[in-house]
Amino acid sequence: MTYNTVIFDMDGTVLNTLEDLKDSVNYALNQMGYPSRTLDEVRRFVGNGARLLIERAVPTGTTKEACDKCLNIYSKHYATNMQNKTKPYDGIIDLLKELKNRKYKLAIVSNKFDTSVKALCKDHYDEYIKVAIGESQNVARKPAPDSVFTAMKELGSKGEESIYVGDSDVDVQTAHNAGLKCVGVTWGFRSREILLNAGADYIIDKPRELVQILEKA
Repeated sequence: MTYNTVIFDMDGTVLNTLEDLKDSVNYALNQMGYPSRTLDEVRRFVGNGARLLIERAVPTGTTKEACDKCLNIYSKHYATNMQNKTKPYDGIIDLLKELKNRKYKLAIVSNKFDTSVKALCKDHYDEYIKVAIGESQNVARKPAPDSVFTAMKELGSKGEESIYVGDSDVDVQTAHNAGLKCVGVTWGFRSREILLNAGADYIIDKPRELVQILEKA
């Protein structure tokens, strides 16, 4: 099979966003009078969108109304603080540069809010990636395949020509729900064991290894 399209997850795959996520979560928790969360706790909580991130972070038994208020505080804080510590993982820029030179069509799909996804993509990867899709009223969050289908439509790509790259079990489920093979990456927020158990078709430890998979396909 020959691929011409690579669709990437964002958090834990092309961007290390964890410190900024933790800071905004803890800002919201502290504003609500709740205890803070550690980096490892936030790492475990992310992956299913902002609402579930907050629902997992607040104390057990927190009411829906309080969760909604905490989510609102978090969302406003993160919107203006998501670039404080966030940066590309080592090797990602070189990978995207090579894929662009090889004429691959590239996209990012994420469970972040769509506005955040587009802003982060533009700030970090505008030279390489023009299509970035996040959660919105029109696009269901992963593992629903909506964001992948939307990205392929914008790129003019077919499923059989596309491959998905992500760091979590949610990403593996998303890829398979969209009918795509999934490349799991071990430098992100989940372990190799989780990726294996989720059924990742490939697993890589360094960005450059993706090129080798594409060359052999």
